[in-house]
Formats: sequence, C-alpha cells, structure tokens
Amino acid sequence: MRQIVLATNNPGKVREFNAALTGYHLEIVPQSAFNVPEIEETGLTFIENAILKARNAAQYTGLPALADDSGLTVDALHGAPGVYSARYAGICADDRLNIVRLLNELRNTPAEQRTARFHCVLALLQHDADPTPLIFQARWEGMITFEPYGSGGFGYDPVFLVLDEGQTAAELDLAVKNRLSHRGQALAQLVKALGTSSDFWNQATVAAMQSTG
Repeated sequence: MRQIVLATNNPGKVREFNAALTGYHLEIVPQSAFNVPEIEETGLTFIENAILKARNAAQYTGLPALADDSGLTVDALHGAPGVYSARYAGICADDRLNIVRLLNELRNTPAEQRTARFHCVLALLQHDADPTPLIFQARWEGMITFEPYGSGGFGYDPVFLVLDEGQTAAELDLAVKNRLSHRGQALAQLVKALGTSSDFWNQATVAAMQSTG
C-alpha cells in the first residue's frame, strides 16, 4: 500500500478521492492527519494553486503529495468565480453563501445563457522540490439552475445542472458523479498514469530515503 498525502482539509474532497481510488493500493491520507498548515492560494490559475498546495504538503510530511485545485467558471460572469470559487462570497464564506452570491449575480440571466463548467487540476509531486510534477486536467460542462436542488456533494453541486442526466450534481448517485465529474475524469487520468509509471514511485522512494537519512 503506497501512501500519498492529500493537500486538503475538505472532507467532501477526501471522500471523493478515497472512493475514486479504492482498489488501486493507494492510501490517501489528508494533510490534517499531519497537522499541515494550509497555504495561501496566491496563484492566478488552477495549475499554480494546485502545485502550491501539493508542494506545501510534501514539505511538511516528506511524502508524495497530491493536490487538487478546482472551481466553477460561468460564461455570463466572464469566467467568475474561477480560482476564487471557494471564497466567492468572502474569505470565511461557506458553500451556502457562495451559492447565494452566484445566484444573485445571475438573477437576470436567462436559462440559455447560464452555461458553466467545473474545472479540475491535479498536481502530484514526488517530493517538495520536484521540478516535474505530474499534472492532470479535466472539465465538466453544465448549466446553472435558478435554485438549489439535491443534498449530496458539496460546493456548487446543488446549482450545477448536468444536462445529460437531467439532475444537478448534488442529486446524482455518488458512483455516477465520480465517473462524470471534472474531478473523476482527472482522477481517472491520474490512476492510469500511476499504473504505468514505475519511475514516479522509484524517485519518490529515493526522495523519502534522502529526507530521512
């Protein structure tokens, strides 16, 4: 069983990663188990923020680190909330307040113009000084509803309508969501890469031995 620290304290993301990676002989341990402090997300892109978070977790734990930076972009809002998705309504805002602001911003936007997509970037580092992190990207197309539906998921899931399913992301069965979602697609890329990349694990093992030696 190979151990990777997941650079998040979000319980919803921890559940999704563990569900998606079950059976792949990976032990995904959240950074909270190591008391890793959260790093300020100063990047202007999802890629920059994912690397910042993964490097921070690897530095504090000495383990390979995986970070995800994801967010929602809405065409009618010129790509907002984007990298600010988690704090759209303010630094201390929760999911409900972020959704309230989003729906308020779109209050005069007709249904056909409420196109949006979730983006996910995963960054996997062998160690904190890894100069060549593995990067995986995916997107999930949808529409923003006029009010929340469903009690599953987290974040903007209750207002993100998956057109092919006729349901919001919060209404989907977890297995279906894991298969279709931006994060599920990026995780599938990650799993495929790890299964064919012995070099990654060999270099990660060497880095761990050097850091403890």
